[in-house]
Amino acid sequence: MSDTSLASPPMETDVFVKGLWRENPVIVQVLGMCPALAVTNSAVNGIAMGLATTFVLAMSSTLVSSIRHWVPKQVRIATFILVIATFVTIVEFLMQAISLALYRNLGAFVALIVVNCLILGRAEAFASKNTPGKAVLDALGMGAGFTFALLCLGSVREILGSGSLFGVSLFGAGFQPWSIMLLPGGGFFTLAGWLLLFAHLKERRRAREVDS
Repeated sequence: MSDTSLASPPMETDVFVKGLWRENPVIVQVLGMCPALAVTNSAVNGIAMGLATTFVLAMSSTLVSSIRHWVPKQVRIATFILVIATFVTIVEFLMQAISLALYRNLGAFVALIVVNCLILGRAEAFASKNTPGKAVLDALGMGAGFTFALLCLGSVREILGSGSLFGVSLFGAGFQPWSIMLLPGGGFFTLAGWLLLFAHLKERRRAREVDS
């Protein structure tokens, strides 16, 4: 009994942590590329989209896990989409109430959270097969990893494209911004850079494990 209780916390922690690094939705699995490239022209937009997606992911995964035994297999995907759409609507109303300007900056991509393959994928692959506790841990981990990735993309693009971070000027009036970083091409360049960096770090870690 004592061995099982001691082994449970690391397993539960691993369910959360894997989304931050080993199975990061953007950097590793390359999921949710539409919002990752479209709205990350600033760090604020990246964090806002990440938090909105995390909320929908956590709430929908919890509900899907709670009702998994009562949903017929024939309609499970339609049910999952209905659940996700409900929480996306809640996010839209909350965002409009908190900051209408931010909602307008994100545009249609808030509504498009409904079809984000990350959310539906976690509902089908994990939440529908595990308890609500594990489902919410998995969702929070994946959401945190998604938010982190969008923050990384948004920060680089804002710094190079506007010379600022979170709206605060970093280089003064003499800085010549790289306008391309605010355009779709800049999103692809930035994503490629982060993918290369994470692949390099992963390879170095693997090499150290082999040497040891």
